[in-house]
Amino acid sequence: MLRFRSLGSGSSGNATVVEARSGNQVTRLLIDCGFGLKHLDARLGRAGLAASQLDAIFITHEHGDHIGCARQLALRERIPVWMSQGTYAALGPCDFEGLFKTARDAQAIDLGGLQVMPFTVPHDAREPLQLTCSDGASKLGVLTDLGHSTTHVLAHLGHCQALLLECNHDPELLAASGYPVFLKKRVGGPHGHLANADAAAIALAVQHAGLNRVVAAHLSEQNNRPELVRAALAAALGRTAPEIDTAHAIDGTPWIEV
Repeated sequence: MLRFRSLGSGSSGNATVVEARSGNQVTRLLIDCGFGLKHLDARLGRAGLAASQLDAIFITHEHGDHIGCARQLALRERIPVWMSQGTYAALGPCDFEGLFKTARDAQAIDLGGLQVMPFTVPHDAREPLQLTCSDGASKLGVLTDLGHSTTHVLAHLGHCQALLLECNHDPELLAASGYPVFLKKRVGGPHGHLANADAAAIALAVQHAGLNRVVAAHLSEQNNRPELVRAALAAALGRTAPEIDTAHAIDGTPWIEV
């Protein structure tokens, strides 16, 4: 069985737990940990977990709302941390005391009961990676920070049973926001974040009969609205708005089975 839970998703921080269970074997991966250590522990607690139960950490890129307390957590619990060489270099001198593991585009990572496949995305970071997770029977796609889709991204998201998909902003709300011009250009640019319509186009491109759950993530608190996200994804996928889940910045999501 494969399931996942967002611990919170937004510009203030991002973290997701993916769990694969087969008989007595349980493998848990934390994707990003963009919170302070105390807050992350509390969020894990609300999910019924302790940090000591994590088997690995995967960091998608070096931005603060994703890297957060990764080093502190890894060193405290002695958990291996996977990230690209570019992400590691962007952190500057940073000693993970032998726990750093290099993640590479399209090179699978075997965590025992969980297989992880990183892939590159266009985003304004040093060497950003997103990923899919599989227990051999089900597949989850995680795509939370990128400016636009590519054939490479779509190829990796094929045949997913669930998606955690960035729906960052509504272009009209972004244009009317109080953001400075440079930030509006960054967010809405080709290496920024996905607008609702762009996310919907990705969901439509990878839709198949087995795609059961689509969860919208990384919603901007200022430049988006959950009802706009649900409407865009529902229209693209031929579903009703209540069928589309959204990850809350504070509460994340409940556990979702893939």
